[in-house]
Amino acid sequence: MDFPNAENHERKPNPRDDGGHETAPTSNTQMIMDEDKKENVDTPVSREAETSKESTTTNSKKGLQFWLILVALSFTSLLTSLEATITSTALPSIIADLGGGDLFIWTANGYFLAMTALLPLYGQLANLFGRRWPTISAAAIFILGSGICGGTTSIEMLITGRVVQGVGASGIGVLVEMIVCDLVPLRQRGNYMAVVMGLIAIGTAVGPFIGGLIVDSPAGWRWVFWLNLPIGGVALVLLFVFLRVTWNRNTSYVTRLTSIDWVGNFILVGSTSSVLIALSWAGAVYTWSSYHVLVPLAIGLAGLALFVMFEGSRFPSQPTMPLHLMANRTSATAYILTLLHGIVTMWTIYFLPVYFQGVLGSSPSYSGVQLLPSILVLMPFAALGGVALSKFGVYRPFHVAGFALIALSFGLFNLLDSNSSTGAWVGYQAIGAAGVGLVVPTLLPAVMAPLTERDTALATSTWAFLRSFGVIWGTAIPAAIFNNRFDELATTTITDTFIRSQVVNGKAYSHATAAFLHTLSETTREEFIAVLNQSLRRTWQVGIGFAALGLALVFLEKDVPLRQELETEFGMEKKPTIRTAYEEDGNVK
Repeated sequence: MDFPNAENHERKPNPRDDGGHETAPTSNTQMIMDEDKKENVDTPVSREAETSKESTTTNSKKGLQFWLILVALSFTSLLTSLEATITSTALPSIIADLGGGDLFIWTANGYFLAMTALLPLYGQLANLFGRRWPTISAAAIFILGSGICGGTTSIEMLITGRVVQGVGASGIGVLVEMIVCDLVPLRQRGNYMAVVMGLIAIGTAVGPFIGGLIVDSPAGWRWVFWLNLPIGGVALVLLFVFLRVTWNRNTSYVTRLTSIDWVGNFILVGSTSSVLIALSWAGAVYTWSSYHVLVPLAIGLAGLALFVMFEGSRFPSQPTMPLHLMANRTSATAYILTLLHGIVTMWTIYFLPVYFQGVLGSSPSYSGVQLLPSILVLMPFAALGGVALSKFGVYRPFHVAGFALIALSFGLFNLLDSNSSTGAWVGYQAIGAAGVGLVVPTLLPAVMAPLTERDTALATSTWAFLRSFGVIWGTAIPAAIFNNRFDELATTTITDTFIRSQVVNGKAYSHATAAFLHTLSETTREEFIAVLNQSLRRTWQVGIGFAALGLALVFLEKDVPLRQELETEFGMEKKPTIRTAYEEDGNVK
C-alpha cells in the first residue's frame, strides 16, 4: 500500500467557511453536501483564524509541563482500564468473603454501566467548564470509589463503590483523549494516542492476571482496589499542578448548566442502562429467549433510536451527539469501525482464557501469563501505527492491515485444540494483537480529520461512547454464540447427565476452569474439553465475520489530509511575557 505524503495534498475551501468563522447549520441535513455541486463532505473544514498567533505547528517543542501532563493522563488511563477487568479473577475470593449471591454480577456491570452511559455528558461538561476541573474531579471520584471498594463490608457497598469508580472512569476515559487532542495537532496525535490507548489495552488485558496475583498474595483482595489510592493520588497531584489549559469563562454557571442537553442525556443513560441490564442477564441469569432479557433489550434499543431522532430535532440547543458529526462518510465509517474494534478486541480478551483454562487446563494466573504475547505485541504495533500516522499522514492503510490481521487471527484460532503447540497459540494471538495495535491510535484521527477543532469534545465523547459500547457487545455476542453452541453439542456428547446439567444453560463459561476439570472423570473430562473446543471454534468463526465487516467498511473511508496546525480555545496556558515599549513599537520582532 502506498503512503502518500499529506503535505502534498492541497486543501480545498469548504462551503461552511465564511471568512474564517464557521456558521452553525440550521439543520443537520445542511451538513450533507449536494453531490451535484461536487462538494466533498470529507474535505477538512477551514479552521477559525488560520493565521492566528495561537496556532501551533508540528515543529513546536514539547516542554516539561506537556510531558508531565501526559504521564498523569497515562497513569489514570491505566488505572481505569485495569479496574475494568481486574475483578474477574478476584471476584470468587470477594464473594466468598462478602457473600451476595446473584448480586455479584453487578460488581462488574455497575462499573461498565456508569462508565459507558455518562461519556457523552462529560463531553458537554468539558465544552462548558473546560478540561481541567472535569478531569481532576473525575480522577478524584475514581479514587473515592476505589476507597469505598477497598473498605467495603457488604456486597451492596462494593457495588456502590464500583458505580462511583465507573462515574470517575467515564470522565477519565473521554477527557484524556480530549486533552491530547487539545494539546497536539491532528497530524501528531497518533504518536501520543498510541501511548495512552496502548496502556488502556494493556491494562484491560493484564487486569485478570494482576487480580489473580493480588488475591493469591498475603495482601488479600482489598488491595485490588487500594492499589489505586497511592498511584491515583500521585496522578491527581500531577493533574492539579500541571494540567492548566485555557477555556472561555465569559458565560455564567447558570447559563452553562441550562444549556446542557439534559433530556438527551436522560434518554441515552436510560437506554444504555436497559441494554446493559439485558446483556448482563442474557445467558448468565436468564436465557436469551426470556422476557427478562428481551423486554429491557427492546426498550433500550428503541430508546437509542429515540435518542438519535431527538438529537436530530430542533429541541436541543446544544445536542449531546450532534448528527453533523456523522454527516460525512469518513467520520461515520470511523465511528462504526470504533464500535467493531471494541467488539473484536474484547472477543479475544474474554475467550482466549477459556481456551487456556478449559482446554489446556491452565490456572487463572497462568492463563494471564499465556496472554502476554498479546500485550507484548500490541504496544509496539500501536506505537508503530502512531508514528507512521504522523509520518505519512494517512490512516486507511493501517485500518486495512489491522482488520485483515484480526480476521486472520480469528481464522487461525480455529486450528487450536488440546494438542496445539505453544508456538501456535503464541503466534496466532500475536497476529491479532498486531492488528489491534495498528488500529488503536488511528481511529480517532480518522473521525476528526473531516471535522473542525470546535467539534473535538463532542466528537471525542461520541467516539469513546461507541468504543465502550463495543466492549459491552464484545462480551455479550461471543458469549451467546459460545453458550448456544455448547448446549447443542453437550446434549449429544457429554454422557454424564449430572455434569451436563451443571454446565448447560449459560454455565459453560464459568465452568471452563482447571479446577472444574480436575473434578471430572477422564472420560467426562475428554467429552467436556471436546465440546468446549468445538464451541470456541464456532465463536472464532463468527468473529471472522465481524473483523471482515470492519475490513470491508474501511474502503468507505477517505484519507483526508490531517491538519498540521492546532487551533483550539482549550490549549495549554502560557506564562505571560513582559514586552517593552521598544518591542511594542515593532523594532524587535
